[in-house]
Amino acid sequence: MPLTLYDKIYQEHLVNPDDKEAPLLYIDSHLIFEVPTAQAFDGLRKSNRPVRRTDLTLATVDHNVPTNDRSKYQDAVSFVKEPQARTQITLLEKNIKEHDIRYFGMADRRQGIVHVVGPEQGLTLPGSTLFCGDSHTPTHGAVGALAVSGGTSDIEHVLATQTVLQKKYKNFRVQVEGELRLGVYSKDIILHLLGKIGTAGATGCVVEFCGSTIRNLSMEARMVLCNMSIEGGARTGLVAPDEVTFEYLKGRPLVPSGAEWDKAMAYWKTLHSDEYARWDFSVDIDAADIAPSITWGTSPDDVIPITGHLPDPTDFDDEEPLKAAAIRRALQYMDLKPKMLATDIKIDRVFIGSCTNARIEDLRAAARVARGRKVADSVYAMVVPGSGLVKQQAESEGLDVILKGAGFDWREAGCSMCLAMNPDVLSPGERCASTTNRNFEGRQGPGGRTHLVSPAMAAAAAIKGHLTDVRELMTTGNGSIAVTQLTLEGDRVSSYGKVASSASAPDSESRNGTVAKRPAEEAKRSVEGIPKFDVVHSVPAPFNMRNINTDLVIPGDFLKTTKRTGLGPHLFQELRYDSTTHEEIPEFVLNQEPYRKSKILLCTGENFGCGSSREHAVWALVDFGIRCVIAPSFASIFFNNSGKNGLLAIPLDDSAALQKIHAEGLAKREVKVDLPSQEIRDAEGYLIASFKVDAYTKHCLLNGLDDISNTLMSEEKICEFEAKQQTKFPWLFGRIRKLQSPRRLGLHLPGAQDVFDW
Repeated sequence: MPLTLYDKIYQEHLVNPDDKEAPLLYIDSHLIFEVPTAQAFDGLRKSNRPVRRTDLTLATVDHNVPTNDRSKYQDAVSFVKEPQARTQITLLEKNIKEHDIRYFGMADRRQGIVHVVGPEQGLTLPGSTLFCGDSHTPTHGAVGALAVSGGTSDIEHVLATQTVLQKKYKNFRVQVEGELRLGVYSKDIILHLLGKIGTAGATGCVVEFCGSTIRNLSMEARMVLCNMSIEGGARTGLVAPDEVTFEYLKGRPLVPSGAEWDKAMAYWKTLHSDEYARWDFSVDIDAADIAPSITWGTSPDDVIPITGHLPDPTDFDDEEPLKAAAIRRALQYMDLKPKMLATDIKIDRVFIGSCTNARIEDLRAAARVARGRKVADSVYAMVVPGSGLVKQQAESEGLDVILKGAGFDWREAGCSMCLAMNPDVLSPGERCASTTNRNFEGRQGPGGRTHLVSPAMAAAAAIKGHLTDVRELMTTGNGSIAVTQLTLEGDRVSSYGKVASSASAPDSESRNGTVAKRPAEEAKRSVEGIPKFDVVHSVPAPFNMRNINTDLVIPGDFLKTTKRTGLGPHLFQELRYDSTTHEEIPEFVLNQEPYRKSKILLCTGENFGCGSSREHAVWALVDFGIRCVIAPSFASIFFNNSGKNGLLAIPLDDSAALQKIHAEGLAKREVKVDLPSQEIRDAEGYLIASFKVDAYTKHCLLNGLDDISNTLMSEEKICEFEAKQQTKFPWLFGRIRKLQSPRRLGLHLPGAQDVFDW
C-alpha cells in the first residue's frame, strides 16, 4: 500500500504494532532543557527510576538564560540574577550530573536554543524520531525526522521508558510550487499558510511540505516552515530528505560517517511519500501569490501582506460573531484601528532571534538589509543568535560588525525575547517587529504588542521605524532567499561552520552508557498516580472565546516554577486581574460566584489550549479546581496533557448541546459530567449530550493510573524493540556519548568555572 513519509516513520517506530489502544512510539533522540524538566526528574527520583537511555539524551539551557555579555562569566549561580530562573538552571545541572547526561551549559559555546542546537550537532537525522518538551519541536522535521513534543509528563515518560504514547494522526500535504519573488522568505510562506488555514486548520494532522518551492529551499529555510507548523494546529511538520538534506548533515558531530554513512544514506533515500499515498487534507499554494507578510493581531493567523489593510470587525458581525469579537479584542489590545494600512504601524523595538529565525542565514538576511543603514532613533533593535556556534560563525563573517554599526544590539545565545521568561521583555504598550513564532497577548512581556515578520522585514522596520515593505530596500542581489545561503562576500559556507567530529574519543567513553538502564521491579509502579475522575457535579463557568492559548491560560513568567502545584491563583492572569492595580476584574467569570468554585469550564469557541506544549496550563486549571473543560475542539498537545493530569477534556462539536450547557451556566444551575456513562446531564437528569473518550484515557482517569506505570508493565516489548532497532539502525545509538567536552574542543568560555568536562 502506498504510504506517506509520516506513515513510514511512524510504523517503523511502533514498539508493538498490535497495540491499537495505547500505541508506543520509540524515541531515537531526546532533547531536554531547563524549564519543564525539574518536575520530570523529581518524578523519576520519587519512583526510584533511572534515565533509561543516557546515550539518546542531550541537554542545553535556553529559555531562562540572560543574553547579555558573558565575557566575565564564571558560573550559572552568579550569572543568572532572577532567583526562579537560576533555580531551574541549577536544578537541571544537578540532574544531568546525577544521571550522567551530556550537557551544553552557558560555559559551552555549543549552548543555544534547543531547536537550533539539535540540527546543528546532527542529532536530528532522517527517518528518526525525536522528542522534546517544547511545542516548536517540529523544527527538526525539516530533515525528514518525526519530531514530536509534549508536556512534563511526556518528558518523564521518555526519560523512564524511551517511548512516548502517540496515536496515529492524519496526513496533511502543503504543496508550494513556483519561484518566490523578491523579498519573500520562508517566514512569509508559513505566515501565508496560517492566514489561509487558521490556527486550527491542521489540528490532528502531520503536515508534509512538498513542491518545487520547498525543494529549492535551504535546510534552514525548511526549518522555519516546520517550526511554525504547530501554529496551524499540526502535531508536527515534515520535509522529505533530499540532496540538500544530505549536504547539510554530512560532517556534523552526531552524523554517521564512513560505512555507517553509506548504510544510513541507503535508508534515507527511501524516505519520501509514495506517488499514490493517501492524503486526508491538501492545500496548494502558488509561490507567486506570497508577499512579504506581517501579523497585525494576537494570533499567528492574523496575517496580511505588508501592502494590506487591517480587518474591520463589522464585516463579520452577522455571520461570524466570535471572529468579530476576536478581531475587536485584538485591535483593542494592539491599539490599532480597523482598515488602517500595515505600513502605518509604528514600532518601538525589533527582535531578531528565536528557534524560528536565529540561524546564520537569518542573520545574513538581516545584515544585507542593514548594511550601510542606521536603526531609527525611536527604535531599540536586538539580534540574538540561536547558539554560540551561530554567533561565532556570524562574527567570522563580519555580520556583527555590520549589525552593530547599524545600531543593533548584538547579544549572546538564548530564547531571549521570544517569550517573557528572561530579562529580555517588552514593557507594557511597547510594539515589536519580531522574528519569533507567536504574537499572543503578553507573549513578549505583559502588555507588549508583537508583529511577526521575517528577519529581512524586521531589519527594514528597525531602519524605518515602522512596518515597512522590505522590497523598497532591496535589489535582486540582496533580496533573494537563495543568497542567504551565501556569505555577504558570495562564498558558500556550511551553516554554523564545522565542529570537529568526536571520532577520536576513547572507545571506553563511546561505549559507556549505551545499554538501557532498566527499572527495578518495584519501581515499575509509580508512588503517585493521577487524580481519579468519575462523576462531577458543578455549575459550568461559561466562556465565549475562540483560540484560548496557553499563554492566556498561564503567562510565561509562571513557567519558572519547579513544582506542579501553586499555579491556580495565576490562572487566566491577564483576564482576571487589572494589570495596573492587580485587583480582580469583577466582570471576569471566574471572579464571580458561583463560578469561583466551578469544576467545569465551558468554552463555546474552538481550538482551546492552542500554543505551547507547556503542561503548566493544565496544572493551573487543575490547581484552580477545574476537573473538566468542554469546548468544540482542542489543540492536540493540550488535549493529550489533560488526561495525564486528571483533567477531562471533552471535544463537543454539537452546537446545540454547547449552547444548552452555556445556558445552564448562565442560569447558575449544575450539570453532571458522567465519565463511566460518557454523558452530560442537566440538574433535572435530562441528557444534554453524549461524548466520546478513548478507552485508554478513560481507564487511566477512572483508576487514577499514570502512563509510565502502564508502559513499564510491558517493558519486555521495549527491550525487544531496542534490540531490533540497534541492529537495523546502529548509527542512532551511543553517538551522544561520543561528544567531547568543550575544553577538548576549545569551545569553553575562558573564565568559566562550571565547564562540564565529562
